[in-house]
Amino acid sequence: MTLGISATPALLALLQGAPPAGGGGSLTPLLFQFGLIFLIFYFLIIRPQQKQRKRHEEALRQLRRGDRVVTGGGIIGEVVHIKEGMVEGAPKPTMDDEVTIKSGESRFINERGRIAKVISSTGTSEAPKQKRDHASDMG
Repeated sequence: MTLGISATPALLALLQGAPPAGGGGSLTPLLFQFGLIFLIFYFLIIRPQQKQRKRHEEALRQLRRGDRVVTGGGIIGEVVHIKEGMVEGAPKPTMDDEVTIKSGESRFINERGRIAKVISSTGTSEAPKQKRDHASDMG
């Protein structure tokens, strides 16, 4: 492998870290591209995940007796009791609260934060809406 005489100065310039002959030594376009990529990641990935996490935590804080839930292990059941923790002498919902869930004939205690999804909530009135829609279709 023989290097020609004309290739040696170019190779030495690359090894020494000299800027290219075109004068492209500015980092501004590169920083602009990185900033643009970060903004795209923020608005397409990070921000929607934060919103989804906040909605999930709010749904868990609004958890009531009679709600149907899915645990992190995939067990589907109904909330029968919630033992809320005390914060400054008053009960306040936290993610460490003990939630008693009934699934079939079994009952077990799970942490509020380990509930993966609230299937149906007793606080919403979805059943009457369905009846009204059905009644308006008939008449």
